[in-house]
Amino acid sequence: MTKAFTQLTFTPAVRRMQERQGSRQAYERFEQGPVNGDRLGPAEQEFVLGIDGFYQSTLSSSGWPYVQFRGGPRGFLRVLDEKTLGYADLRGNKQYISVGNLSENDKIMLFLMDYENQERLKIWGRARLTEDFQSLAMPNYPSKAERGVLITVEAFDWNCSQHIPRRFTQIASTRDGA
Repeated sequence: MTKAFTQLTFTPAVRRMQERQGSRQAYERFEQGPVNGDRLGPAEQEFVLGIDGFYQSTLSSSGWPYVQFRGGPRGFLRVLDEKTLGYADLRGNKQYISVGNLSENDKIMLFLMDYENQERLKIWGRARLTEDFQSLAMPNYPSKAERGVLITVEAFDWNCSQHIPRRFTQIASTRDGA
């Protein structure tokens, strides 16, 4: 747990609940800790590059969160530097809820799951849409990219693996007729 994470998430209401439930003292040390946690280190970068999908949350102008799954081949979510992630946004159902939300509010959260290894990483950031996305496009991928999404990392947090079920991705083979 990092200082940047606690600064974003430990609101006064959260601190009051921690106090009431008896965990406040244990978490105070993270708020004062030396590790800021707004830059992705080698472990976070390796994790990001190894995933083939993530959940993305944006906020509407009415304050409602919207969660959408984004998937592709491993490495489609790119680490551009220790503070920046990016991906090519693929054509989907044409509702444009995420991009509409991001046009009014740049706050975004990514929830990355590795079910096989029972690990998860949460990343908070600020997103910007770009029409210059060729470097983010996935060569030979069958879906058309409509834009790029660049995310400046504000904070991240690794989550406890205790209740993550183990699941495995089945890779389709052309020999199996897929």
